[in-house]
Amino acid sequence: MGRVSRRAFAVAALSAFTMIPQASAAPGRKGGAPQPEMRGVWIASVANRDWPSKPGLTASQQRAELLTHLDTAVRNRLNTVFFQVRPTADALWPSPYEPWSQYLTGTQGKNPGWDPLGTAVKEAHARGLHLHAWFNPYRIAAHADPARLAASHPARQNPDWVVTYGGKLFYNPGLPEVRAFVEDAMLDAVAKYPVDGVHFDDYFYPYPVAGQSFDDDAAYDEHGGGFPDRAAWRRDNIDRLVRETADRIKEVRPRARFGISPFGVWRNAATDPLGSDTRAGVETYDDLHADTRKWVREGWIDYIVPQLYWNIGFAAADYAKLVPWWAGVARGSSTQLYVGEALYKAGAPAQPAAWQETGELSRHLTLAGDYPQVRGHVYFAAKDVAADRIGAMARVVADHYGKPAPPPR
Repeated sequence: MGRVSRRAFAVAALSAFTMIPQASAAPGRKGGAPQPEMRGVWIASVANRDWPSKPGLTASQQRAELLTHLDTAVRNRLNTVFFQVRPTADALWPSPYEPWSQYLTGTQGKNPGWDPLGTAVKEAHARGLHLHAWFNPYRIAAHADPARLAASHPARQNPDWVVTYGGKLFYNPGLPEVRAFVEDAMLDAVAKYPVDGVHFDDYFYPYPVAGQSFDDDAAYDEHGGGFPDRAAWRRDNIDRLVRETADRIKEVRPRARFGISPFGVWRNAATDPLGSDTRAGVETYDDLHADTRKWVREGWIDYIVPQLYWNIGFAAADYAKLVPWWAGVARGSSTQLYVGEALYKAGAPAQPAAWQETGELSRHLTLAGDYPQVRGHVYFAAKDVAADRIGAMARVVADHYGKPAPPPR
């Protein structure tokens, strides 16, 4: 198969026990002390992807759906949920910084009558699950009309913070005041709730849109001095967000872990000899200005979950080539490596033949088990764990999750 389009890769990236038993070694490990194994699932709230199933449900209906997702995780012997609590510069908790999410009531800023994040943390812990609060730092809206935002929205109050790109609204990562604000908004939840982790997905600078440029000229003119080019300045902006967030988490909630789930290709080997043997249409270093390899090697984050959303043998981005590449990046670092898995592709009619096979995902875990740096897997996403349309998740559980396992700490 030839080069994969940028759009195809962007779509792929779109689409992030009451008793805890003694830890068991992850499958396939060769000797050594048993290590806690990540068995995670993302619960996406953006566009009502996983939860709530639609906006405007009653508080009791929303709560019931959320608890069902937690129970489903336990039933599949998972141990961690990654709960999206700030999908579009909004909040799934009572925040003094940003409005209530529209995905709860259908109206941004409208109080849903309960506290989803507070409930999720309490109920996850009651089931022996860890909960990582999942934030999207810079996305404001999936449309380009600021007037559709709540009147109190910070993006309306600070229009100079906003960049319109690809028909969507984004905060400008190049403005120090934006970076400080989004950190404050996210850390509010971390300070208020005993979350076990803080989680970012793959969106930093937006995915490229053909024929359009991200207009940060004024910010670059003001803050870009001393950098060899705009790309280096943009990468530094994202590096600062990562480092500062890590430092602030340690101050506010020292035991909480900080992790990121980037798009699965840092750079292609044709671009950089340190890159992977891939021909991806998107490279995070160049296109999203996210130097994901550096974050691992420098130990800025506690864990990384590259979204390896491709099948074994996929020519442009082969799972069997990307796992050893990421294992090599993590080797010798303090950053734990988990693998993001595309459960949503299993049985989807538009996907290649490999994804029509029930055992594809199970083979992923078998392959990854040969690399001791791989400390577990996270599945996208909760709706697909529940539906399990061709039994791919059940096969993973049968083949690899014979007993419950405690979450990594």
